[in-house]
Amino acid sequence: MNSIRLLLGWLLSISSPLALAQDGMGNASELRNLAVRYEHGRGVKLDYAEAYRLYCKAALLGDAQAAYNLGWMYFNGRGLSRKPEVAVGWFMRAAKTGDVYAARMLVRYQGITPSDDANCQPEPPPITAGIEPGSSPSRRLVESWVSQIAPQYSVDPRLVLAVIHAESGFNPAALSSKNAQGLMQLIPATAERFGIKDVWNPVENIKGGTAYLHWLLRHFEGNVEWAVAAYNAGERTVEQYHGVPPYKETRNYVRRILEDYRKTYHPVPPPLAPNQTS
Repeated sequence: MNSIRLLLGWLLSISSPLALAQDGMGNASELRNLAVRYEHGRGVKLDYAEAYRLYCKAALLGDAQAAYNLGWMYFNGRGLSRKPEVAVGWFMRAAKTGDVYAARMLVRYQGITPSDDANCQPEPPPITAGIEPGSSPSRRLVESWVSQIAPQYSVDPRLVLAVIHAESGFNPAALSSKNAQGLMQLIPATAERFGIKDVWNPVENIKGGTAYLHWLLRHFEGNVEWAVAAYNAGERTVEQYHGVPPYKETRNYVRRILEDYRKTYHPVPPPLAPNQTS
């Protein structure tokens, strides 16, 4: 017990970088105060979901009391499913930024292993961040875009990256003799089919290529070899040969992708939402 109290004393004696940051702290307190009103119905209609959303924003800005209040909501099932482990995770975060009440809760419930709140995480950076007009994105930046875009289409990011590797070698300015363009080598007809207006925009190019992979994986029921063969040679050609067509280029293409991806089956993606590229 003494060691735990010493640890808590140390936590309260340090200042988190978030707690010290001046930018946004005034806004954080305003968000938290508004959240309190929604949580208790003070001057506004009681709305636990809105209280949670505002507490989350404030806590991510470093507001200790907002973090404590989130822990309290989870611990008591106040508008949320009761999750003591997530509650303790928020109490720990609040204690690190100086909340004495949260520190007391940690002592009281030290037997509960803390857990992060998967529903309250920082917003990812904009997928267009990090690239200037006319410049070429790094492979790491392309990978970060794919990691954000592919899940929107229920496509494994590793498969998208394998296709990019085989198609363009991560060169956003790649142009083939058949007028296939960009990272995922979209021909104009495919770009139009999937609603891509600027095929040379690498983010738009990834969206178009991933939307096409989504369609192919659904059409060929998760058969990766057939789907990527169709990406290279067209779906009608694969249908004609009932599999990978006997073209040296296509067979080498499929082999290169499978060397990277190492899977011959992909879960069949669900249909896209009406507002997505389809």
